[in-house]
Parts: sequence; C-alpha cells; structure tokens
Amino acid sequence: MTLATLSEVLQPALEGGYAVGGLVCLGWEEMRAYTRAAEAEGVPLILQAGPSCRAHTPLPVLGAMFRHLAERASVPVVAHLDHGYSFAECQEALDSGFTSLMFDGSRLPLEENIAQTARIVDLAHKAGISCEGEIGFVGYAEGDASQGTDPEEAARFARETGVDAMAISVGNVHLQQNREGGLDEGRIAEIAARTEVPLVIHGGSGVPLAQRTRLARGSTICKFNIGTELRMAFGAALREAVTSDPDRFDRVQILREVEAPVEAAARLALRALAPEREVA
Repeated sequence: MTLATLSEVLQPALEGGYAVGGLVCLGWEEMRAYTRAAEAEGVPLILQAGPSCRAHTPLPVLGAMFRHLAERASVPVVAHLDHGYSFAECQEALDSGFTSLMFDGSRLPLEENIAQTARIVDLAHKAGISCEGEIGFVGYAEGDASQGTDPEEAARFARETGVDAMAISVGNVHLQQNREGGLDEGRIAEIAARTEVPLVIHGGSGVPLAQRTRLARGSTICKFNIGTELRMAFGAALREAVTSDPDRFDRVQILREVEAPVEAAARLALRALAPEREVA
C-alpha cells in the first residue's frame, strides 16, 4: 500500500530539491493514466479532485477510486481534495478516504481566510492527514483577475494556520492553454524567505517547462498543479479515436486509445518536476 499524505510526499521534495505533480482528474481514464505515468517515472503522485470532478462524480466514489489506485501503485500516491470551499465539503472528503484537504479561502478577507483554514487544518491533523491553504488569489485565463500574494501576509498565514502546504499567487493563472506566461521569481523568493512551508503553484499548465524545472530544483515550490495541458491531450486523443473509425461506438474501445497519449503527456509533466537524477 502506497497511499500517502501530502506532507509525506512534499517534505522529501522540500529536502531533496524537486517538486511533485498535483494532476487534476476528471475521470477514471485520467486517474489510471496518471498513476501509470508516475510509476514509469518512479516519482510520487498527487491525484486531485477539483470542483469540476466533484460535480460529475460524488466524493465517496472518488475517494474509493483514488485509494484503489494508490493501494496498488509502486509509488506514493496522495488522494487530494482540490479547492474545497466549505468545512462540510472537507469533512466529506475526509470521511471518503482522502489523505489531503485543500481549503480555498482565497476570496475571503485575510482574517476570515486564516480562521477558516486553521479550522480545516485542525480537522485534518486530528485525523492524521494533511491540509493545503491558499493566500492571494489565482485568477482564470478567461475570468477573474489574480491578486498577488503579499509576502508578509503569507508569513502570517503560514504561521497562524499551520498549513502543510501553501498555494500562492505569483503570476500563475488557472486554465491557461499556452506556456507564454511565467512566474514572478522575485516575489517567490520574498515569500520563501519568510516561511519554511512547502509552496504550491496552481495553474501550472501556463508555466514554461524550463521554469517549472528551475523552480522545482531551486526554490521551496514543492507542488505544481497541472490540469489544462493534460485535458488538452485527452481531448486531442479522444477526437482522433472517434474520427478514425466513425462506425465505432463502444466507449471502452474508444477510451482505451486515449489513455496512452494522456500517460505520455503526464510523464512529460512529471519528469519536468523530478530531481535531476530522474531526468532522462
């Protein structure tokens, strides 16, 4: 059994100079492809159930799917709730077998974000699992604008909540379909200088691969969330599988051809974050 908590994979990453991929799941095919990719690369994996995933599949089902894969994997696998917005949702994830909770209070005033996050941290720690929080707001490529993380507020947030990992806003954007962006490494260094907690980048698909690798090895960023680029790989493979044989209708046959391209894309994303000795 290699089911792990977030701290159990991020603390070695912090000490070893690498980062772990938090891969965003929407269904069984991605989960299985991601797990195979992590095993092939010999790196730990964080399977993430975000709001879109939870809208499609109930948390108890997702928890069972994550744990099924983790208990059979040859590498550590974290069952992670991504962007939990309430205590009740975090409690349900805990009850469903998740080993990591991410409470997103980034839209709240600082005091309220600290108070609510600390409550989720207490819930998680009493159950022997981990908790990630967010300070600063990470916007969307075609939606709300970001609000950058203030380094002093980040230090206070980390200190007063006791989070095991802290998501920050430093130029990253959710749902970005290209890698033309880039992170503010100066702001990252200011935040890192004020806290020892592992840092997390949401919206990692918009970050150039070279910068991901550089920051994974040379900063306290220990987790990159990757979703959009993997969903794009899934969509392209699905279109190819469907159009290659218009008479085919069996979803099992169709989706079987999708997993390999998604696994290849996931391997590339995970390899970019691995310690130097892991890179081919």
